[in-house]
Amino acid sequence: MSDLTRRSFLAAAGAIVAQPALGAARQKSPGKRRSGVDVVIIGAGAAGIAAARRVMSAGRTCIVLEAAGVVGGRCLTDTALFGVPYDRGAHAFYTPESNPVARLALQSGFDIYPAPRGQRMRITRRYARESEMEDLLATMVRANGAIADAARKSDVSTAQVLQKDLGEWRSTVEFMLGPYLCGKDVSDISAVDLARAAERDVQAYCRQGLGAVIAKLAAGVPVKLSTPATRINWRVRAGVEVETAQGTIGARAAIVTASTNVLAAEKLRFAPDLPKRQVEAIEQLKLGSYDHVALELSDNPLGLRTDEFVFERSSSARTGVLLANIAGSTLCTIDVGGRFGRELAGKGATEMVAFALDWLDNLYGSALKRAAGRSHATNWNEEPWVLGAMSAAAPGGQLARRTLMESVNNRVWFAGEAVHERLWGTVGGAWESGDRAAQAALRVIAPPAAVPKQPRQPRRRQRAR
Repeated sequence: MSDLTRRSFLAAAGAIVAQPALGAARQKSPGKRRSGVDVVIIGAGAAGIAAARRVMSAGRTCIVLEAAGVVGGRCLTDTALFGVPYDRGAHAFYTPESNPVARLALQSGFDIYPAPRGQRMRITRRYARESEMEDLLATMVRANGAIADAARKSDVSTAQVLQKDLGEWRSTVEFMLGPYLCGKDVSDISAVDLARAAERDVQAYCRQGLGAVIAKLAAGVPVKLSTPATRINWRVRAGVEVETAQGTIGARAAIVTASTNVLAAEKLRFAPDLPKRQVEAIEQLKLGSYDHVALELSDNPLGLRTDEFVFERSSSARTGVLLANIAGSTLCTIDVGGRFGRELAGKGATEMVAFALDWLDNLYGSALKRAAGRSHATNWNEEPWVLGAMSAAAPGGQLARRTLMESVNNRVWFAGEAVHERLWGTVGGAWESGDRAAQAALRVIAPPAAVPKQPRQPRRRQRAR
């Protein structure tokens, strides 16, 4: 059987809680302005923690304001529900050999191991034959070639450039390129954004959970939990002022890692309003929908390997992808995304679990329903300080990522997975973005000391001979 890899279809074609810490920026009493902070960081996800670590390594003070009660953002590991690590959000390290989070995880003693290469394809109640896999891969190559060709000309929707003759693989191709990869349907995705995305065919997992890694890396970072920032004034004389329910924090710069959906919903406001170009960029980079339905399946009734992916040859958007036997446990997830995933999640956990069981029944048989134990379904669209999954640029919106990399008046910088041109939608991209934003802020608030000029030596007059 041919391997179906990320390269095949795109290139070729509970959590550890950080205790509130104020460090050098400790608040004396609610309602009073806190002074002496160099950088205030909004959000304690991967980007926010990376930014804080960079600021602290430069010997500058910072405070991280996190609206939720835990650190991690969309990286959240739960050990209570199933008794094993369960990543409710992000789960994989992409390109682990160059991923900064994977490197730090290894240095911190986490068990990082490679994901098995390739995925399997289910056609009704059998696996795809070799010839069928080759046909799918050839179809993927054609689809990816069309996306690459279109990206050289204009930024249109991915659906607009896909060939009309994809045949019986059309729904599968659209799911893989859309909801599975981006959390959006192909009609809502920029072809340029998809074409420029970095390779993600090589993955690695953490046995303790990716969310546990981010929480560990937050150790020592001054994080204030359950403290949403409500407004940033970016035209005060000294730098910025950030308003919270506990008081106003003064800083020389702010790094905002809140999701684009939170920003678009104006849960964090700016005074004065953000420039129009930033507002439009945020709108073009809104999050898609991607959720897990987790099931306990004892005794490996599917006969699958540890961490094995299974897709189906679907005939509609009502489909998902299975990740079996996570880290060698009995835990499996069926993931749904895009418009169908959003609609399903909106119906609640009971409907999501029912869909997952019916989907498995159609592929493997009804005995699975009797084997299923405990279950859980995420709904990131309703998480109040996230409101979605990953960012995928809307048609015509790929350049918005570059716009969000620009500072606002050299006072405010944006960071997060949406603010990375090639690694959007990944934890590694979020981390790199946060580190990059912190470096940019530090160059403004603490520029390198100028090399003192050497005093000019008086010129000696030569005597005439």
